[in-house]
Amino acid sequence: MRRSFNISAALIAIAIIVGCKKYEPVPAEQRTIDFVFDKDDSLGANAYAYLNSVYAFTQSGHNRVASDYLDAASDDAVSSPNNAAADVYRMATAAYNATNFFPGDNIWANSYKAIRQANIFITNINIVPVKDQLRPGISMKFAWKSEARFLRALTYFNLLKRYGGIPIVGDKVFTLEDNIALPRNSFEDCVNYIVSECDAIKDTLLTAPLAQPAAYSQRVTNGAALALKAKVLLYAASPLYNGGNIDATNSLTGYAGYDVSRWQKAAAAAKAVMDLNAYSLVSDFRNAFITQVPANTEVIFQRPNGLTNGVEGANGPLGFTTSPLGGGRTSPSQNLVNAYPMSNGLDITDAASGYDPANPYDNRDPRLGFTVFFNGAKWLKSTVVTYEGSRGKPNVGTQQTATGYYMRKFMGLYEDATNYATAPEDWMIFRYADILLSYAEAQNEALGAPDASVYSAVEKIRQRAGLVPYQLPTGLNKDKMREAIHRERRLEMAFEENRFFDIRRWKIAETVMNQPITGVTIANTAAGYTYTYGTVLTPKFDAPKMYLYPIPYDETLKNPNLKQNPGW
Repeated sequence: MRRSFNISAALIAIAIIVGCKKYEPVPAEQRTIDFVFDKDDSLGANAYAYLNSVYAFTQSGHNRVASDYLDAASDDAVSSPNNAAADVYRMATAAYNATNFFPGDNIWANSYKAIRQANIFITNINIVPVKDQLRPGISMKFAWKSEARFLRALTYFNLLKRYGGIPIVGDKVFTLEDNIALPRNSFEDCVNYIVSECDAIKDTLLTAPLAQPAAYSQRVTNGAALALKAKVLLYAASPLYNGGNIDATNSLTGYAGYDVSRWQKAAAAAKAVMDLNAYSLVSDFRNAFITQVPANTEVIFQRPNGLTNGVEGANGPLGFTTSPLGGGRTSPSQNLVNAYPMSNGLDITDAASGYDPANPYDNRDPRLGFTVFFNGAKWLKSTVVTYEGSRGKPNVGTQQTATGYYMRKFMGLYEDATNYATAPEDWMIFRYADILLSYAEAQNEALGAPDASVYSAVEKIRQRAGLVPYQLPTGLNKDKMREAIHRERRLEMAFEENRFFDIRRWKIAETVMNQPITGVTIANTAAGYTYTYGTVLTPKFDAPKMYLYPIPYDETLKNPNLKQNPGW
């Protein structure tokens, strides 16, 4: 496989970022590796700017997949246009193969560009005589190098959870003359490599909690390295790879058999993040997404997006004369709405829950109203309406909800405002709630029955959500606790690019994604609202092949050693 890469984009970025007078006379086209990694630059200004260009490869999940959230390819939502042209529609209906794979989430080529850029930094930073120190005895350039190694490891993880085992290139920076016909490494090799990288760098990174959060809140910390390790080990322990390999003889797609120690390792890794005592849940669920460090104690690692109202503009409900106008792009499903319990924690199907079909949104888990706009929700000193023919669902030639709901999550606190202002809309790559739920899941699977630490981790999430009582029933067995944890992940992590992968790693996608995705049709009558529920999308999941993405066909043509995933 012959690859052609260059560093011109990074050098252009440096020209913009640095703006250093010392280097201004040098034309951009003459800037080289020796210019970036200057043996006389004691500040390391250009090298640091180059590192920022590696950070730039981290992705924001907001409307990332061809203007949609990845969750719109799961059972939690659909894209409001709900037509076959949307990438997420094709993902949800099995309308793709290795040759026409959806461009919105085809990250293969960009990931290897990111890995190469990180490798350029890793192999060249040592020659820069940076005077600043991370702490006594450790040059800041070693912290920068560790940051680049983390970003590279994170990129490998993003590939791993989509494709299974992928080629690991090490630190080598390939040139045009190199014939890079690399085979894929085994799934186990990839897991071990990412974990070993996290272990190697954790002590040469900024330490959480940050002493100077205003200056360094966007950078990699030891907590981020430990969180990545925990996440990778959680995936490795999950049924898709650990005991449920779609091809038991194929080391690229998982392990040959089940091993409970994988769950034990995942639990220990998540516990290591908890034991830092550097993170805690913020008191208001909404503030986990629209406040910044240091006020936001939940952030472990994020992709900064700045102060904006882009989420509102793309996804806000119709029917408001705001600037920007809400585009209503994301339609949460009735499946997701039904998963939220009543505020007393009981399922809406429980006769004792108090659920009223005539008032289906009353007294529900507060996270429902913080995640989804439903008919009658408060917004912009008015209410959201989604009944047929309303301003929020006019049923004329405009993009509007396909399910009777709009997405609310990630938006500012505009209930009592008259227009959209701006708020932080950073993308949470790792946050503390995820670590608590990861620990609970792994520890539950590692034990014969859930212990007090499993209950505690889940109940912290439920308490912050506002459930009363927030305690789980006592005496749950492993299976019942697993059901509770899976549901809490769905409710807590909705639209954060977890559900799409969770139903795969749990190996339930073949059940979940072969059932109708539903919505509600609301009629406004003289007697009040009436609610009719029906199918808005009939998804399709071809098991087992759809548990992993196909390797892009053009990549397998270029590299005969790049073995395709089963079924593709």
